[in-house]
Amino acid sequence: MPLKLIRRKNKAGKPSGNYFARGTVAGQSVYQSTGTSIRGEAEAWANRLETKMRERHAFGASATLTFAEAAHEYMLSGGEGRFLKKVLEYFGPDTRVADIDNGTMLEAADAIYPDAAPATVNRQLIGPVSAVIGMASENGRAIPRKFRRLTVRNARTRWLTPAEFERLLSNAAPHLVPILACLIGTGCRASEALGAEVENWHPATGELWLPETKNGHARMVQMPERARDLILAEGVPEDGQLLQTPKGQGYVMRSNGGGQIQTAFNFARDNAGLGPEVTPHVIRHTWATWFYAATKDYGRMLDLGGWRTASTAERYRKNSPADLPAKLLKAGWNFQRLGADLPDTMERRAGLRAV
Repeated sequence: MPLKLIRRKNKAGKPSGNYFARGTVAGQSVYQSTGTSIRGEAEAWANRLETKMRERHAFGASATLTFAEAAHEYMLSGGEGRFLKKVLEYFGPDTRVADIDNGTMLEAADAIYPDAAPATVNRQLIGPVSAVIGMASENGRAIPRKFRRLTVRNARTRWLTPAEFERLLSNAAPHLVPILACLIGTGCRASEALGAEVENWHPATGELWLPETKNGHARMVQMPERARDLILAEGVPEDGQLLQTPKGQGYVMRSNGGGQIQTAFNFARDNAGLGPEVTPHVIRHTWATWFYAATKDYGRMLDLGGWRTASTAERYRKNSPADLPAKLLKAGWNFQRLGADLPDTMERRAGLRAV
């Protein structure tokens, strides 16, 4: 029997508000809002729901699960939804997970990101869709599958020389200086640095505990003496976030954050005569290049950088000239003395102050 559409009555006894679908389909009771007060739209919604429920009863969830349902469950479980809005708009409410294959993904890429680079398509389309369907398959709701990523050519090779970083630093606003120091000193992602708490920073050793990271693996990072001193020079609050806004407040954290400093960073970058390809994330590439050149300790670079695989770290470590270690030391960036080996003086420790 088809689902019936009903509306609740107002105080005057007249139907008002959205239509509700009510009835029994394939042995399951239904009483749901259609989300609309327009009769035709409500009928279409109820017909789709009824069809979906009958198909699921006949063929099982793995054959009938929609991408919209899988994405909803993914985000409810804490999955990243930043790039899913455009994907959901493209697939709509009725596209089934079972119907999404590599050909479907290429069509989606052409429609959603027609002018985007392969790396962007991988990051903002193929990666999120793979994560959604991967979780659905882990939950027994979909058949496991793999999607081909687009080939990325001319991967990012930009890193900053010590002289370039000094220009960036000298043109930075006062509140940006300790942020840049933390980024270049530890290799943190911008979001990790901005979310770091004072209670997790150890100025005597220049160590910073990161309990929440992009890949979910907490780690302790270490910074050289100059990075530690640049942070102390700006003043450190008694509690809350270590790095703060020009108003002395902690940054509002966002998913896949870092954009909070984009305006200040771009201003410093442009005044330093650096190109638009230089972004806050380039500093993570720079740290990996500097650290390895100075220490030749590949394993420690992986640990401090938080990379889970060597292949990922290889994309960050760039080829550098043989004199880079000497230039780093001349500029005050000594990556050989970290942690317990970091110099500590009462004057530097006295730089801590409440904001």
